[in-house]
Amino acid sequence: DFPSAGAFECADETANKIQAMTLASYRANYHGYPTDCPHREKNGWTGDAHLAAEQAMYNWDNGPAYAKWIQDIHDEQREFGEICAIIPTSGWGYQWGNGPAWDSAFLLIPWYAHLYRGDTRILERHIDRMKRYVDYLTARSHQGIVSFGLGDWCPADTVTPAPLTSTGYYYNDARIVSFAARLAGLAPDAAKYGKLADNIRGAFNREFGKPDGDYANGSQTALSCALHHGLVPEESRAKTVARLAASVEKANGHLDCGILGVKYLFRTLSDNGHHDLAWRAATQKDFPGFGAWLPQGATTLWEDWPGKASRIHIMFGDISAWFYQYLAGIQPDIGRPGFQHAVIRPMPPADLQWVRANTEPPYGTIRSSWKREGDGTLNLEITIPANANATLHIPAKDPAQVTEGGKPAPESQGLKPLGTRDGCAVFEAAAGSYRFQTR
Repeated sequence: DFPSAGAFECADETANKIQAMTLASYRANYHGYPTDCPHREKNGWTGDAHLAAEQAMYNWDNGPAYAKWIQDIHDEQREFGEICAIIPTSGWGYQWGNGPAWDSAFLLIPWYAHLYRGDTRILERHIDRMKRYVDYLTARSHQGIVSFGLGDWCPADTVTPAPLTSTGYYYNDARIVSFAARLAGLAPDAAKYGKLADNIRGAFNREFGKPDGDYANGSQTALSCALHHGLVPEESRAKTVARLAASVEKANGHLDCGILGVKYLFRTLSDNGHHDLAWRAATQKDFPGFGAWLPQGATTLWEDWPGKASRIHIMFGDISAWFYQYLAGIQPDIGRPGFQHAVIRPMPPADLQWVRANTEPPYGTIRSSWKREGDGTLNLEITIPANANATLHIPAKDPAQVTEGGKPAPESQGLKPLGTRDGCAVFEAAAGSYRFQTR
């Protein structure tokens, strides 16, 4: 019973239906704790929960519910650091199903609560147990690689080696602990786990990386996992991005991944110059893809791409967060969390006519909408709440021609030009409502 805290819609009906399916699946899967499905297992699978948590931060006001469930994980954690895959549990989830790709809910959801809601207490309260968990992974690792745990569950076709995704989450967990320790004033711990993260990154590239930019078996999940977690060395990043884009193109613009890969794939493509390809893969209407479920009567997200298992699961729900973050462009700032400072960078795909979105973080409602006109003009409307500010990235063929309120944008009250970057005119913006026009 969570109040709504956001809305997204666009000119593409497939995307709108995916959004509606996500909302229905999430609402049906929170009964005192986040469940995988409401009709069969009804279990608090940790992997399903963290994969859906970012979209929840945009769509729902449910911070206290997550705080309560993270405390449940804290209470269930064993003395030597092991975490169960199902919380609450009668025992199932210790012998099978746990591992970094699932257990990391204990670190990721507090991290998201900090990033999206500005909640520092949840990280500080659980920092000791988070350290215990990362130490447990270190004890079970071999030369920096963690090989146990479930991998990219329910892939469309290609199976990605689980040690690659497990080690990716091990690296990310070490970074979160380092950050949380610094936040709590624990400088020695911050340094210790920061160094551990660096060592894991080196081990990951030695074990899975190749000189041509490939990783492991070259699956979409393997490549996008390495990029998403920031594990790829800068000098080979372009090669890895090119391989990932080629893999999606080879699949005729379709995804070929499971629940972990869906979290990585669209974000990685959009972050690395292939946003139109990400949009194409996200809205494909045939198998494998979200759109293939619709002619079969889907009103909720399914557990697998063929539809042979549950037809009301939430674990593919991160797609909604991608809608907000990349189509509408509403993103938090790691340096100033809770949307006290927002980064707003709408990314209009070539064949999409309009987007409207709003979300309500602690400082008030943020709005971002854009619409293409027939003459090539792009109209953008952005609202930043009181006591907050934002960095705006306005797509522009010619930054000098960007206007706000009918006059050159640099002359607009509340805007400070910051130059150009990656095809955008960039401005620092004070609280207020803005109407941009650009080509």
